Amino acid sequence: MPGARFLDVAVGAALGALVLACAGPAVAKTVLPGFHSPSGNITCVYVPRAGGGTLRCEIAHADYARTLQTRCMGPTGAGVDWRGFELGDAARGEVTCSGGILYNPGTQRPAYVNLPYGRTWRHGVFTCASRTSGVTCRNRSGHGLFLSRQTWRVW
Repeated sequence: MPGARFLDVAVGAALGALVLACAGPAVAKTVLPGFHSPSGNITCVYVPRAGGGTLRCEIAHADYARTLQTRCMGPTGAGVDWRGFELGDAARGEVTCSGGILYNPGTQRPAYVNLPYGRTWRHGVFTCASRTSGVTCRNRSGHGLFLSRQTWRVW
């Protein structure tokens, strides 16, 4: 029936309009400033929090990944995953063990810039230097972290 085909198209168009109307307006996300090393292996992003902020760094390929994953899982193997490292605005650097994403993807969006070797990235109390040997980040309190494919340190 020719009329039935027209009805299917009209119903489809009406349903499509209804879906778009229910989706609501797009929510603008807060941009989280960050950087990545020239190789892309190391990424760091600033995540604001009440009273300050935290610099969260991840490394895609690390010789020590299995060791830190085991450390995060704990002796029973029932812990959480190794997610990288973090540096508070006045605290020591530390290994990050977490059960999920460390920012809110519904309201926040990381924006990474390339940090060439020999250059420095600054945001608030944080300063990070990119070298061929790795990335070093510090806060104004003198605490920090160093990341490379081969090794890591926090202080």
